[in-house]
Formats: sequence, structure tokens, C-alpha cells
Amino acid sequence: MAKEPVKVKELAAGIRAKDFSEVVLGYSEPEALQEAGRCTQCKNPACISGCPVGIDIKKFIKQVTEKDYKAAYFTIREKNDFPSICGRVCPAEYQCRKACIFTKKNELFASEKAINIHFLERFVGDHGMNNSLETPVKKDGSLSKIKVAVVGSGPAGLCCAGELARQGVKVVIFEGLHKSGGVLRYGIPPFRLPRNILDFEIDYLKKLGVEIVPNFIIGKTKTLDELFSEGYAAIFLGLGAGVPGFMGIKGENLCNVYSANEFLTRVNLMSAYKFPEFHTPVNIGKGMIVIGGGNTAMDAARAALRLQNMNKLPANTSIVYRRTEIEMPARRLEIAHAKEEGVKFQFLIQPVEFIGDENGFVKKMKCLKCELGEPDSSGRRRPVPIKGSEFEMDCDVAVIAVGLEANQVLTSVTPQLKTDKYKDVIVDPETMETSIKGVFAGGDIVGGEGTVIEAMGMAKKASRAIIEYIKRRGNVQKN
Repeated sequence: MAKEPVKVKELAAGIRAKDFSEVVLGYSEPEALQEAGRCTQCKNPACISGCPVGIDIKKFIKQVTEKDYKAAYFTIREKNDFPSICGRVCPAEYQCRKACIFTKKNELFASEKAINIHFLERFVGDHGMNNSLETPVKKDGSLSKIKVAVVGSGPAGLCCAGELARQGVKVVIFEGLHKSGGVLRYGIPPFRLPRNILDFEIDYLKKLGVEIVPNFIIGKTKTLDELFSEGYAAIFLGLGAGVPGFMGIKGENLCNVYSANEFLTRVNLMSAYKFPEFHTPVNIGKGMIVIGGGNTAMDAARAALRLQNMNKLPANTSIVYRRTEIEMPARRLEIAHAKEEGVKFQFLIQPVEFIGDENGFVKKMKCLKCELGEPDSSGRRRPVPIKGSEFEMDCDVAVIAVGLEANQVLTSVTPQLKTDKYKDVIVDPETMETSIKGVFAGGDIVGGEGTVIEAMGMAKKASRAIIEYIKRRGNVQKN
């Protein structure tokens, strides 16, 4: 029988719910050693196959037990460019930890007994950052004159840029917003991903020679053809899924009904939580409702609750979800944190209309109660509205977090770039090349909303294909 898992230290709920300080404090060295010591070093470690980028988890944990943190850091960096980020935001309970030997075969998510791989990865990543460890660079001199454009600076774009730069390619990232990081910056609050961690990883790319051009929208400022004409040998599209989804119900256009995308962008990227120090207001109500069950809904609700506390309003934020907690796609850790902080959860409820006052501001939400029916295409039981169960909820601010759709700024003006019925870019699954020669893509613009590490997995595959493509075309310097 394995020893009990080492619980990671966290800020107390009553303290952390009043500001945007990081919640999870991470392992100390003794705690990391104790947790790593629980690993049985399986002969056939399934946890590795559970990682979208294939980190040699068994090896790096063994190196932690030997206190060889530098070696552990380099082992992780062989597959994962951003260990300090992924150790904080990866849904490990659905990936590596779910595959851990301590998780039973039919469990929906990782057992509590599973090794806390993500916290160990964070410990190692932070050790590397705090000790200025730099991954060895193996530049291919034949690629030194090659330029590649990366569109978008989210997880996929940053990862692809780093992979190419380490091989000697000159990479320029074109970012539409004024700051780089994509969803890592505008979507994930600082209490989950502190900005100094994100900035460190981006600064490291700059040291490798990656140039980042902000406020530059490919498809508007310049086209793909113009990039090729400027000498870029290949282009990687990491456009993301930045278009908010809506429910299509009456009253969604009322004042104080936000998409989660706008709400979180205002709070995270534009520092609305520091208003008036930062001149980006966001409306806060006495009764805030977030609709949805994913990580974005958790982030929005936890941010809303903090804003209520910071504005000395009653902490009254609810998540409304049309299924039950077990079907929620959000991380179990984030659900637990939200509950501890005081977010209320209301399940089996489907909004059908927002009701406003005479001035056009939302005041109530009309709903139906639901029951669970047969499983749908997602494998989860379908919510079935109960006839005659209508009721109303007080609501003066609503945040809709029911999903994101593909960003179509580029694809709408590039008809030769083929997309599917969801407007996601179609790629060759082996090379990540699109319908346009020399144009590759990865991340949410390809598969729809996914995780940070899944986007990185696609980017790494694309970067390898880009190098092969460049060499195959003979666009390299002769040594």
C-alpha cells in the first residue's frame, strides 16, 4: 500500500478569496521528496502515455528522489517547454494522473492516491526558473538564414516558436493583442497562473532570438501571401478559439450580460481587478451568475467572487450548470477551490431567458429544471428540461461560459485555407500542414477547445514537420 499523498499547501480560502494572489503554493523540497518517494517506478509506466507530449515522468520523478533537480528539469524540458506553467494549469486528473497505477481502470478521473505528478513538475520547473537553468540549444547552422512566421502567441504559438528557435530558425510571432501569451494571459487568472511565471517563459523565448510583434492581426494587417513574399519559408497558425459561444436565448444582449471571454479578458489582460489603478472597468453585481461547467466557468466565478469581496459587496456568486457535478468538464481541483471560496453551485438548471429592467439591465434569469437522460455524443448523460418547471433567479450580472469557437479573422479572408463545419482549420494529422503548402496549424484552431498541453503537443509535431518541409524544399544554407 502506498503512503498517503502529500497535500500541497494553499492559501486559506478566507484569505485568497479577497485578492488575486496565487492559491496553490507548491511543494517545499522535503514535500517534493516525500511525494516523489511514493512513485513505484513501474516497469511499464502508463503515466507517460497519459501525457500529451510524452514527458518521461518515471525518469524525472526518479531524479527528484535523487535530488538531481537539474537533471529532472532537463528531462521535462526535452518534451515540455513550459513546466512551471503546465504544473499549474494542466488537468492532470484527466491525463497523467488518471493513468497512474494508483487509479483504478474505470475511474472517471484520477484517484486521490495517484502520484501528484503535476505538483512535482511545478516544483522542478520552478527550481529551473529560480536557478536560471537554460535548456541546451542544439542549433542547426543550415537553418540560420531561415525565417518562419508564427501567428498567435498562445500555448501552441509559443511552443512552436521555441522548438524552431532552439534549432536555429529565426522566428517572428505576430500577436493581435498588445501583450503576448494568448489564453494563458487573457483567459487564466493570476490566482492560477501568476504573471511572473508566464513572463519568464516568454522572456526565455526572446533570449533564444524569437521576435514578438504585438498589435498585428494577420488577415487584416497582412495576409499569408504577403508573409511569404517577405521571405518567410513557412507559417504556423496558432489562432486559438477566441470567439465566445452563446446560448441563443432571449435577453442575451441586455447590459451586464458578459461572455466569459470579455469578462476574463477585462479582468486578466487589462487588470480590471485593479481599477481605478488600471482604467478598465468591469461591472460587479450583488448577485452574479456564471453559466457553464468548464474551467472557464470556474475561472470566471472565482474572479467574480473576488471582485465582490474587493468591492465590499456580499460574496454572492453562483455557477449554474445543466448537468450534475460529476459531468462537469472542469478540473476537480478548481471545483473544490471554488466551493471552498464560497461559490455556490446550482445543478440541473437550464437558462431560457434573461429578463431586464426598463433601462435594459439584466435583473433576473428565467430557468427550467432538468433531469438526466441518455448519454449524448460527448458520452455524458443529456440534460432533459422538465416541462412546467419554470422559475426565476435574481441576477444583476451574468457571465456566459458555454464554450468558445474558432477565430475566423484569417480564415474568412483566406478561402484556400480549408476549414470544417465548426470553422476549425483542417490539417494533416501527421504533419499538421493545412490545405496551403507551407502553412501549418495547431492548438484550439485545429481541434476546438483543448488543454494547454494538448496545444503544445500539436505545436511540437508541427515544428518537426516545418523543419522537414524546409529541408525538403532545399531552403537551407550549405555548411
